[in-house]
Amino acid sequence: MTLAAFSDLTVTRNGCPVVDHVSLTVAPGECIGLIGPNGAGKTTLMRAALGLQPARGHSSLADLPAPDRARAAAWMPQSREIAWPVTVETLIALGRIPHLPRGARPQPADQAAIDAAIARMGLDSYRHRTATQLSGGEQARVLIARALAQDTPLLMADEPIAGLDPANQIATMQVFADLAAEGRSVIVSLHDLGLAARHCTRLLLLDRGRLAADGPPGSVLSAENVERVFGVSAFYEQTALGPVFQPMQVTR
Repeated sequence: MTLAAFSDLTVTRNGCPVVDHVSLTVAPGECIGLIGPNGAGKTTLMRAALGLQPARGHSSLADLPAPDRARAAAWMPQSREIAWPVTVETLIALGRIPHLPRGARPQPADQAAIDAAIARMGLDSYRHRTATQLSGGEQARVLIARALAQDTPLLMADEPIAGLDPANQIATMQVFADLAAEGRSVIVSLHDLGLAARHCTRLLLLDRGRLAADGPPGSVLSAENVERVFGVSAFYEQTALGPVFQPMQVTR
Protein backbone atom coordinates (compact mmCIF):
# COMPACT_ATOMS: atom_id res chain seq x y z
CA MET A 1 0.00 0.00 0.00
CA THR A 2 1.21 3.51 -0.85
CA LEU A 3 0.01 6.66 0.92
CA ALA A 4 1.64 9.05 -1.56
CA ALA A 5 3.73 8.88 -4.70
CA PHE A 6 5.76 11.65 -6.31
CA SER A 7 7.40 11.30 -9.70
CA ASP A 8 9.90 13.69 -11.30
CA LEU A 9 8.67 16.63 -9.21
CA THR A 10 10.45 19.72 -10.50
CA VAL A 11 10.10 23.34 -9.46
CA THR A 12 12.05 26.13 -11.14
CA ARG A 13 12.57 29.72 -10.03
CA ASN A 14 13.95 32.26 -12.50
CA GLY A 15 14.90 29.37 -14.73
CA CYS A 16 16.89 27.55 -12.04
CA PRO A 17 15.68 24.25 -10.55
CA VAL A 18 14.81 24.53 -6.86
CA VAL A 19 13.49 20.97 -6.81
CA ASP A 20 15.04 18.82 -9.50
CA HIS A 21 13.27 15.63 -10.67
CA VAL A 22 12.54 14.16 -7.24
CA SER A 23 10.74 10.81 -7.15
CA LEU A 24 9.68 8.79 -4.10
CA THR A 25 6.83 6.85 -2.53
CA VAL A 26 5.55 6.92 1.03
CA ALA A 27 4.27 3.72 2.65
CA PRO A 28 2.30 3.34 5.88
CA GLY A 29 4.36 3.20 9.06
CA GLU A 30 7.18 5.50 7.98
CA CYS A 31 8.63 8.40 9.95
CA ILE A 32 10.54 10.19 7.20
CA GLY A 33 13.01 12.95 8.00
CA LEU A 34 13.56 15.44 5.18
CA ILE A 35 17.03 16.88 5.71
CA GLY A 36 19.45 19.10 3.83
CA PRO A 37 21.22 22.47 4.07
CA ASN A 38 19.39 25.78 4.00
CA GLY A 39 18.09 26.36 0.48
CA ALA A 40 18.21 22.68 -0.47
CA GLY A 41 14.52 22.73 -1.50
CA LYS A 42 12.87 21.00 1.46
CA THR A 43 9.96 23.39 1.90
CA THR A 44 9.44 23.73 -1.83
CA LEU A 45 9.34 19.95 -2.25
CA MET A 46 6.70 19.56 0.45
CA ARG A 47 4.58 22.37 -0.96
CA ALA A 48 4.85 20.97 -4.48
CA ALA A 49 3.88 17.51 -3.24
CA LEU A 50 0.72 19.01 -1.70
CA GLY A 51 -0.16 21.02 -4.79
CA LEU A 52 0.50 24.32 -3.03
CA GLN A 53 3.38 25.18 -5.36
CA PRO A 54 3.27 24.99 -9.19
CA ALA A 55 5.45 22.09 -10.31
CA ARG A 56 6.14 19.76 -13.18
CA GLY A 57 5.93 16.02 -12.67
CA HIS A 58 3.30 14.08 -10.78
CA SER A 59 2.05 14.04 -7.19
CA SER A 60 -0.71 11.71 -6.10
CA LEU A 61 -1.66 14.20 -3.38
CA ALA A 62 -1.80 17.20 -5.69
CA ASP A 63 -4.08 15.22 -8.00
CA LEU A 64 -6.74 14.93 -5.30
CA PRO A 65 -9.63 17.40 -4.96
CA ALA A 66 -8.93 19.74 -2.05
CA PRO A 67 -11.45 18.12 0.38
CA ASP A 68 -10.04 14.64 -0.29
CA ARG A 69 -6.47 15.93 0.03
CA ALA A 70 -7.28 17.44 3.43
CA ARG A 71 -8.49 14.02 4.59
CA ALA A 72 -5.41 12.31 3.15
CA ALA A 73 -2.65 14.59 4.45
CA ALA A 74 -2.34 17.15 7.23
CA TRP A 75 0.04 20.05 6.65
CA MET A 76 1.93 22.14 9.19
CA PRO A 77 3.88 24.94 7.46
CA GLN A 78 6.85 26.82 8.93
CA SER A 79 4.72 29.91 9.52
CA ARG A 80 3.22 29.74 13.00
CA GLU A 81 1.23 32.92 13.26
CA ILE A 82 -1.99 32.53 15.24
CA ALA A 83 -4.17 35.46 14.27
CA TRP A 84 -7.33 34.94 16.33
CA PRO A 85 -7.61 35.11 20.15
CA VAL A 86 -9.46 31.80 20.47
CA THR A 87 -8.93 29.09 23.06
CA VAL A 88 -6.38 26.37 22.49
CA GLU A 89 -9.14 23.77 22.26
CA THR A 90 -11.01 25.81 19.64
CA LEU A 91 -7.87 26.22 17.55
CA ILE A 92 -7.08 22.52 17.69
CA ALA A 93 -10.69 21.75 16.76
CA LEU A 94 -10.10 23.48 13.40
CA GLY A 95 -8.22 20.34 12.42
CA ARG A 96 -11.56 18.53 12.23
CA ILE A 97 -13.00 20.79 9.51
CA PRO A 98 -12.12 18.39 6.62
CA HIS A 99 -14.23 15.69 8.30
CA LEU A 100 -17.34 17.82 8.93
CA PRO A 101 -20.17 18.60 6.52
CA ARG A 102 -20.50 22.32 5.83
CA GLY A 103 -21.92 24.09 8.88
CA ALA A 104 -21.97 20.97 11.06
CA ARG A 105 -20.84 20.99 14.66
CA PRO A 106 -18.20 18.56 15.95
CA GLN A 107 -19.57 15.16 16.88
CA PRO A 108 -18.33 12.84 19.67
CA ALA A 109 -15.79 11.25 17.30
CA ASP A 110 -14.41 14.70 16.48
CA GLN A 111 -14.14 15.59 20.17
CA ALA A 112 -12.32 12.33 20.78
CA ALA A 113 -9.76 13.23 18.09
CA ILE A 114 -9.34 16.71 19.61
CA ASP A 115 -8.87 15.28 23.09
CA ALA A 116 -6.35 12.72 21.80
CA ALA A 117 -4.31 15.45 20.08
CA ILE A 118 -4.32 17.58 23.23
CA ALA A 119 -3.15 14.61 25.28
CA ARG A 120 -0.40 13.66 22.82
CA MET A 121 1.08 17.15 22.95
CA GLY A 122 0.68 17.50 26.72
CA LEU A 123 -1.65 20.49 26.39
CA ASP A 124 -4.51 19.61 28.72
CA SER A 125 -3.67 22.40 31.16
CA TYR A 126 -3.66 24.84 28.21
CA ARG A 127 -7.05 23.75 26.85
CA HIS A 128 -8.97 26.89 27.90
CA ARG A 129 -6.15 29.42 27.56
CA THR A 130 -6.13 32.00 24.75
CA ALA A 131 -3.81 30.74 22.02
CA THR A 132 -2.43 34.18 21.12
CA GLN A 133 -1.23 34.67 24.69
CA LEU A 134 1.04 31.63 24.65
CA SER A 135 4.78 31.69 24.03
CA GLY A 136 6.12 30.90 20.57
CA GLY A 137 7.09 27.37 21.57
CA GLU A 138 3.70 26.75 23.17
CA GLN A 139 1.94 28.00 20.05
CA ALA A 140 4.04 25.61 17.97
CA ARG A 141 2.85 22.69 20.08
CA VAL A 142 -0.76 23.82 19.68
CA LEU A 143 -0.40 23.95 15.89
CA ILE A 144 1.12 20.47 15.87
CA ALA A 145 -1.88 19.31 17.90
CA ARG A 146 -4.22 20.88 15.32
CA ALA A 147 -2.50 18.83 12.61
CA LEU A 148 -2.76 15.70 14.77
CA ALA A 149 -6.49 16.31 15.30
CA GLN A 150 -6.93 16.18 11.53
CA ASP A 151 -6.24 12.44 11.97
CA THR A 152 -4.96 11.79 8.45
CA PRO A 153 -2.96 8.82 7.16
CA LEU A 154 -0.08 11.20 6.36
CA LEU A 155 1.21 14.20 8.32
CA MET A 156 3.63 16.63 6.69
CA ALA A 157 5.37 19.15 8.93
CA ASP A 158 7.92 21.79 7.95
CA GLU A 159 10.46 22.37 10.75
CA PRO A 160 7.91 21.75 13.51
CA ILE A 161 10.51 21.49 16.30
CA ALA A 162 12.31 24.76 15.49
CA GLY A 163 12.17 27.00 18.55
CA LEU A 164 11.08 24.25 20.96
CA ASP A 165 13.14 23.50 24.05
CA PRO A 166 15.05 20.17 24.11
CA ALA A 167 12.39 18.29 26.10
CA ASN A 168 9.60 19.32 23.73
CA GLN A 169 11.77 18.64 20.67
CA ILE A 170 12.33 15.08 21.84
CA ALA A 171 8.70 14.64 22.90
CA THR A 172 7.42 15.90 19.54
CA MET A 173 9.72 13.64 17.55
CA GLN A 174 8.57 10.74 19.74
CA VAL A 175 4.96 11.61 18.88
CA PHE A 176 5.84 11.38 15.20
CA ALA A 177 7.64 8.05 15.74
CA ASP A 178 4.60 6.74 17.64
CA LEU A 179 2.29 7.73 14.77
CA ALA A 180 4.47 5.70 12.42
CA ALA A 181 4.43 2.74 14.81
CA GLU A 182 0.62 2.91 14.75
CA GLY A 183 0.61 2.61 10.95
CA ARG A 184 0.36 6.24 9.88
CA SER A 185 3.23 8.12 8.25
CA VAL A 186 5.01 11.40 8.81
CA ILE A 187 7.27 13.52 6.61
CA VAL A 188 9.06 16.06 8.77
CA SER A 189 11.72 18.52 7.65
CA LEU A 190 14.30 19.29 10.29
CA HIS A 191 17.87 20.49 10.81
CA ASP A 192 18.64 18.52 13.98
CA LEU A 193 20.36 15.49 12.48
CA GLY A 194 20.76 13.90 15.90
CA LEU A 195 17.00 13.78 16.43
CA ALA A 196 16.52 12.65 12.83
CA ALA A 197 18.91 9.74 13.42
CA ARG A 198 17.15 8.71 16.63
CA HIS A 199 13.48 9.01 15.68
CA CYS A 200 13.13 8.59 11.90
CA THR A 201 12.83 5.27 10.13
CA ARG A 202 13.98 6.81 6.85
CA LEU A 203 15.82 9.93 5.75
CA LEU A 204 15.61 11.88 2.50
CA LEU A 205 18.71 13.99 1.93
CA LEU A 206 18.22 16.93 -0.42
CA ASP A 207 21.18 18.76 -1.96
CA ARG A 208 20.56 21.71 -4.29
CA GLY A 209 17.12 20.40 -5.16
CA ARG A 210 18.19 16.84 -5.91
CA LEU A 211 17.56 13.73 -3.84
CA ALA A 212 21.13 12.89 -2.81
CA ALA A 213 20.30 9.91 -0.59
CA ASP A 214 17.24 7.97 0.53
CA GLY A 215 17.30 5.21 3.12
CA PRO A 216 17.77 4.29 6.78
CA PRO A 217 19.47 6.97 8.91
CA GLY A 218 22.64 4.93 9.29
CA SER A 219 23.24 4.82 5.55
CA VAL A 220 22.10 8.34 4.70
CA LEU A 221 24.17 9.94 7.47
CA SER A 222 27.40 8.40 6.27
CA ALA A 223 30.59 10.38 6.78
CA GLU A 224 30.85 10.87 3.02
CA ASN A 225 27.30 12.18 2.60
CA VAL A 226 27.52 14.50 5.59
CA GLU A 227 30.82 16.00 4.47
CA ARG A 228 29.75 16.32 0.83
CA VAL A 229 26.32 17.87 1.44
CA PHE A 230 26.70 19.74 4.73
CA GLY A 231 30.45 20.42 4.71
CA VAL A 232 30.98 19.10 8.23
CA SER A 233 32.53 16.12 9.93
CA ALA A 234 30.40 14.19 12.41
CA PHE A 235 30.43 11.63 15.19
CA TYR A 236 27.93 8.81 14.64
CA GLU A 237 27.73 5.68 16.75
CA GLN A 238 25.16 3.06 17.70
CA THR A 239 24.96 2.90 21.49
CA ALA A 240 22.94 0.97 24.07
CA LEU A 241 20.64 4.03 24.17
CA GLY A 242 20.25 4.18 20.40
CA PRO A 243 22.07 6.06 17.63
CA VAL A 244 24.03 9.17 18.57
CA PHE A 245 24.88 11.71 15.86
CA GLN A 246 26.72 14.96 16.46
CA PRO A 247 28.18 17.34 13.86
CA MET A 248 31.75 18.20 14.87
CA GLN A 249 33.70 20.55 12.60
CA VAL A 250 33.23 22.57 9.44
CA THR A 251 35.33 21.03 6.69
CA ARG A 252 35.08 23.67 3.99
